[in-house]
Parts: sequence; structure tokens; C-alpha cells
Amino acid sequence: MSADPAEPVYRNPVLDADWSDPDVIRVGDDFYLTASSFGRVPGLPLLHSRDLVNWTLVGHALQRLEPESEFAAPRHDCGVWAPSLRHHDGRFWIFWGDPDRGVFQVNAPEIRGPWTRPHLVKAGKGLIDPCPLWDDETGEAYLVHAWAKSRSGVKNRLTGHRMHPHGTELLDEGKVIVDGDRIPGWFTLEGPKLYRHDGWFWIFAPAGGVETGWQGAFRSRAFFGPYEEKVVLEQKDTDVNGPHQGGWVRTPSGEDWFLHFQQRGAYGRVVHLQPMRWGGGGGWPVIGDDGAPVAEHRRPDLPPQPPAAPATDDDFPGGRPGRQWQWTANPRDGWATHHSADGLRLTCVRTPDAHDLRALPNVLTQRLPGTPCTVEVDLRLDDGEPGARAGLAVLGDAYSWIGLQRGPDGTVRLVHRFAETVADQERDAAPPRPAPSGRARLRVDIDAGARCRFSYDTGDTGDTANTADTGDGAGQGGFRPSGQVFAATPWRWVGALLGLVALAPTGQGHAGTATFTQFRIRIQEKRADR
Repeated sequence: MSADPAEPVYRNPVLDADWSDPDVIRVGDDFYLTASSFGRVPGLPLLHSRDLVNWTLVGHALQRLEPESEFAAPRHDCGVWAPSLRHHDGRFWIFWGDPDRGVFQVNAPEIRGPWTRPHLVKAGKGLIDPCPLWDDETGEAYLVHAWAKSRSGVKNRLTGHRMHPHGTELLDEGKVIVDGDRIPGWFTLEGPKLYRHDGWFWIFAPAGGVETGWQGAFRSRAFFGPYEEKVVLEQKDTDVNGPHQGGWVRTPSGEDWFLHFQQRGAYGRVVHLQPMRWGGGGGWPVIGDDGAPVAEHRRPDLPPQPPAAPATDDDFPGGRPGRQWQWTANPRDGWATHHSADGLRLTCVRTPDAHDLRALPNVLTQRLPGTPCTVEVDLRLDDGEPGARAGLAVLGDAYSWIGLQRGPDGTVRLVHRFAETVADQERDAAPPRPAPSGRARLRVDIDAGARCRFSYDTGDTGDTANTADTGDGAGQGGFRPSGQVFAATPWRWVGALLGLVALAPTGQGHAGTATFTQFRIRIQEKRADR
């Protein structure tokens, strides 16, 4: 999933997973990117690159969501919406909108922190997609944001404020500086990114909706307007629907580039890199191939870098999950046990919502790759309590999981369950199977269209799984198929997720554990290098 630096071209998407609402900056020779994290914890992912093509995940800026009580349970479409990343006065700054509370800000001296706790810059419902600007020409500071109609009853407009240079408060009540209702054919204007260039204030902002819209640019000689607009990137005859919301960045040699997302259903919002230049038709930016997204292009004029991509595999050294994992809500002490060996030891958490994984805060997740792949993990169920269970899940509006469960007689069985989008109870996707060793290697083969085929290997040669499960035969290498094909689905703003979970029946006393080892994602059909 990383790009070979020997190739003279790269291919989109450069981040082929759900890195929603990306924003990007350059500091020296380094590029940094952040993205929406909604209700998952830790939030505000931080990615690093030196060539704009190969990216690695280096941390998160937000360790817990506030207020704590509101994010004790999953709120998949709330939390951190569309952050903006900036570097000013020797510090990194991230502003984001919580649609239920207002505009927040954190900052740090280095990209890896330490980051401050969230500071509320402007309270209010429906305030989303904020972006600051420190104007080096005048010493003034500004902020622009969009509106979420679901909370405020208002959308399709951008509001501008003067901001205190310290980034802690706004200095006025705000003014609508771009009203999309006054622009023929424009709707759902959102995601503004604010810049200064060539004597103009520039706002890059998409409209038209994430699946079918376009990227616009607005400019004015004065921050509060009036602004003129132009569509600078749209689908045209390409297969890149949207294209939507991103950020402009300039390399040390003076090249301009634009990173944006494409909505891809269960895969979420994958990130594309577009060439950009100034001066087209009166000084406007020209993005992509004369306003159309490119599938491949000459690489940026930057030093070659080793192939890299955000981590997916994990051996869980010391029982600690890697940076790629996020909980579905604020975690509690004791959910994962640190120890001296490898392997993720999850507590089988007692919860009244165990019949519906979508409602559980103790699911450890990572993004579903946008390329066909095979996901595998080893599981050992250590908890001896009847009803204890653990497994590997594909989560969205609908979900399916495969794993191990302790029966009333103390034996362990391989179980496979699912829940449809409208269902509030899960049910069997395949008949339970004996797993006398209490161990299993679990697998999900994910094909084009995010179609998932589940299988397992319990190491038991007496397992009589056969074509009755799927009609596809008994699999290879000891793996046996389970259940029907499951089509992964997104959540409201989030692509499907891979999840690890361990549960116990409600009751009293200390719950046991389940141990996951050797988590691997293998790309099935590796494309030509990006």
C-alpha cells in the first residue's frame, strides 16, 4: 500500500482508507496531515510525510473526548468534525468543530506533543469545519467556519470572525462572508480552508455533497468580503466522485499540491493528491488536469523516500495496541492489560448491550483498507465463565463477527454472528462449531465492494465444516468457511471498521480475558506502485 520511490509517477489514492476531511501543512521539509476522528479515541490522527505520497501515522493530538460523560458510550457521528491543522509562532495548532458544543482548539510545540487539553473557542450548536488564519501581512488573526443544519437549522454558508492572535477567543459576533444560497446551483457549502496568497484572502471550500459535489475556491481583497467564486475541481469524466474537501500545500521548490478526499462507501473517505498551479484564467488555482482529478501523475519534486504507509499489522508487544487502533468511546482502565509478553489481552467486559456491538465502547478498531485484503488474527479465550466471548468484527451500520464463546458446560465453540442495519439484536450467521482447544485463527477475506467472507481454523481435524456453510468449499490451509458473504456498510460519516472485542455476561465479580496475537492484513491484489 506504499509507493515505490523508483517509480516516476504516483497513483491515487495516496491514503487508501478512511482518513476523512484531511488537512495538510508543511513545516520545513516535513508534511503533516490530520483528519476527522468523530467519536473514536484517541482522536485527531497525526500523519507525517516527506514526499506527499508515502505517509506514516505518528500519533494523535486528542487522548480523550470531552466532556467525558458524553463519550462514555459510542457516538459514531459526533465528536471531532473536519479539523484544520496550522503551524504558527513555533507551535502546531488544530481547530475542529464539535457539532453539539462548538469550536475547539489544541496546540503543541512539536507534532508528537505534548498537546494541550481542548479549549473551547466558540460555544454553540452546529458550528463545524473551522479554520484559522494568522495574517503575516497585518498581524491580524481570523477564523472561518461552516454550519451543520442538523444542529443549527442553518447550512450552505460560511461565517467569518476576527480572532485573538493567541487563538483562544473570537473578537466579534461573526458575519456571513459567503452565502451559498446566493450562488446559483450551489448547496451544502462546507469545509472551508482559509489562506492568504498574492494579496487575496482565499477560501477553499467544497459544495454539492460528499458523493456528488465539487471543490470551490473563493477570493476577496478583504477578509469580510465580498468574495467571488469558481469551481476548481470536479468529477468531469473521471471515476472520482465528489471530489471533496482538502488542503493546499507548497513544497520547498515552490510546487503547489492539493490533498482532498473521495467518498467510497464502506471504505470511507480516501485521500487523493492533485497537482495544482496558480494563474489559470485570471489568477485562480488550477487543480488536477485542468479541473479534473488525476488518477496518476508525476511525483512531487521532493527527495525520494522509502515506501511507507500507516501501520496495520500488530503483534501487540507488552499488550499495547499500536497507534492505528482506536476505541469506539473513551476507554476505561483495565480494558487492556499490559504485560511482559506479546499479545493483546482484552478484558471480557461485562455490559448490558452485549447483543449489539455497535453500542459498545470497548471495541478496539482500525480502518478498513480500501484495497481487497485478507485480515487474520489468532484468538485464545481465557475466560472460563459461561457466556464469555471474543472475536474479530467488521463494523458499520450492519456488522458481522466471528470468534469464540464459552458454553454453559464450560466447552468453547466457534461462533459467527451478524446484525442487519435495522436490527437491534444479532443472530447466528452460521451454526456454532466445537473449538476444544479454546483457540482459533480467524480470517476475513475482503473483496471488491467490501464483500467479506469469514473463515476460521481451530486446529481441530475433526471439524466437519463443509460446503453447507458457503458453497465455496472448505477453504485452504486449514481454514474453513463460515456463513454467507457479508457486505460491509459505512456508518453515517464513517467507513466500516475492523474491530476486536471481548465480552462477558452481566453479573458480579472479576471478568476474565481473551488474548489476540499476530494481527495481520495482507493485500490481495496489490496495485502498481502509487
